[in-house]
Amino acid sequence: MDLDAYVAEHDGEWRRLEQLSRGRRLDPAEVDELLALYQRATTHLSVVRSRSPDPVLVARLSRLVLTARATITGGRRLRLADAGRFVTHGFPRAVYRAWPWWSGVAVAFCAVTAFLMYWVAAHPESAAALIGEEQAKALVETEFAGYYTEYLPASFALHLWTHNAWLAAQCLASGVLILPVVWLLWTNALNLGVVGGVMIDYGSAEQFFGLITPHGLLELTGIYVAAGVGLRIGWAWIAPGPDRTRGRALAETAREGMVAAVGLVGLFAVSALIESMVTPSPMPAAFRIGVGAAAWLGFLGYVLLFGSRAEAEFRAARPPSE
Repeated sequence: MDLDAYVAEHDGEWRRLEQLSRGRRLDPAEVDELLALYQRATTHLSVVRSRSPDPVLVARLSRLVLTARATITGGRRLRLADAGRFVTHGFPRAVYRAWPWWSGVAVAFCAVTAFLMYWVAAHPESAAALIGEEQAKALVETEFAGYYTEYLPASFALHLWTHNAWLAAQCLASGVLILPVVWLLWTNALNLGVVGGVMIDYGSAEQFFGLITPHGLLELTGIYVAAGVGLRIGWAWIAPGPDRTRGRALAETAREGMVAAVGLVGLFAVSALIESMVTPSPMPAAFRIGVGAAAWLGFLGYVLLFGSRAEAEFRAARPPSE
């Protein structure tokens, strides 16, 4: 390896990393830049050590990596500004960057679910074969509506919150393997499609959509985001791109996945409150659906506005060589 050429190629990045690691307060774009440059510097240090272990350069890069690591992980307490930066930059940017994936998941899930509803509703014998005729009648008469009023709102909300957060965590954690995410989505689409088809077949379509829509818009979107981010992590391992190793691609997308996972906890808390308090309320269906639609559109608008702005700031702050 031509050491002088290697230093000349990467010296600008090292100087920039040194500048960002001096302990001053960084804006969100600079934090992301610091993380990216730190990951590159660790790779550069490994390359130099293995191919041309020049002691002066190794010492310089080692000091630089340690300083950057201390800046990133140094034990400063969480401040209100940090939480605000996560809300306005970290989470919406992570979701925004993965939008082609979770949008594709949403389209595929809705298409499969709609087909299953149509098939079960058009072929009543399929419902009897899948869940049994008696169970189908009980579902329509009492069980579907009763599910939303069986428990106290507070305990019901906590159950929903933890259940959905766990499902999202499974999608994110298993994303690198691809197939487990597809299986989780399929089982949920099958369950929703069969229940919806039975309700439609028995003439209770209005009740079904009136109860499922208020919370389902936001709740299912959270599942779509978790699945899409998980699949994006898996695809980064399969096709890292021309300028990244598989390890680096996996690390970068996994880091964004963890940011998305933390933010989705808040989203599922909101959907759980809607499902436990708005869905079973005696308010007109149009009003309940309006509340759910407002929360859903608010989330989409939030991701589009703040996510695109955070991504634009990040790209503007990158060195011209990238």
